[in-house]
Amino acid sequence: MASIQRPRTSLLAAIAGIFLYVALDALTQSLPPHYSALSQAESDLAVGPFGYIMAVNFINRGILSLLFLLGFSKAVKPSPGYRSGCYLVGLWALGSMILAAFPTDVSGAPTLHGSIHLVVAILAFLGGVFGELVLSRGLRNDPSKARVGNYAALVAMLAFFSLAALFLGPGVAPRAFQSISGLVERVFIGLVLAWMLVVSAALLSTGLAEGKVPTTGTAPPRV
Repeated sequence: MASIQRPRTSLLAAIAGIFLYVALDALTQSLPPHYSALSQAESDLAVGPFGYIMAVNFINRGILSLLFLLGFSKAVKPSPGYRSGCYLVGLWALGSMILAAFPTDVSGAPTLHGSIHLVVAILAFLGGVFGELVLSRGLRNDPSKARVGNYAALVAMLAFFSLAALFLGPGVAPRAFQSISGLVERVFIGLVLAWMLVVSAALLSTGLAEGKVPTTGTAPPRV
């Protein structure tokens, strides 16, 4: 238990969870009933004879996100300015695990579990992207972590724009968006996880996960 509380161990475990997530997602996508990755939501993969694999992956997504938060908070020792960001990413993590218990509606009339899935997914998505934006800002405002913050902010902004496309697409170009909605959602989820991967790798490579403070002179310009 003590080892998992070390920043390095927690961040490495989070990175391993991200790669496991991608592998399980690809595995489920390759199995019947072969939902379209372009036009159907990732959540559809949790419905069907092999849906339990995606349900396990939702739980994995929540756990890896919590492991990231544990490692991040130990490495960065966040000030109160980080707190809301950690809570929001925590909402993403908790929502991911709840999704495993409430499968989405693939077809037919809306169901209670499908409605719960939709609401939880929306809240989790919002928590993930805005939490990462807040944490990125906190990193950029800390001179010793500004370089990490610059990379983090770039990925967080890409995630924000992809979420905006996911939410606004049905109203702007409903017919065209329907054919790529699944891809847009996967890009968004991938960017949220990529943010955690980038920040984890940066904290590990700079020594911040070991409690070291970079000795670089001037912070890089903000983007």
